[in-house]
Amino acid sequence: MPIYEYSCEKCGKKVELLQKMGAESAGAPCPACGADALKKQLSVTSPAKMAAGSAPACAMPNHQGPCGGCCGGCH
Repeated sequence: MPIYEYSCEKCGKKVELLQKMGAESAGAPCPACGADALKKQLSVTSPAKMAAGSAPACAMPNHQGPCGGCCGGCH
């Protein structure tokens, strides 16, 4: 089961919930204020969003270093 990130539209609290794949609603109230106003957020993980120096190593032959800096052929 995936973990989905929600944000409360009333108080702004962010919460992660373990749910069945494709769940449309949180199915739970906000743990901070109790409101039924949790909205699913888009979670994005990409090397461009990682801190400098923490990008994964390049998988291209004969290249050493972080991805994204040489040829764009990574992944």
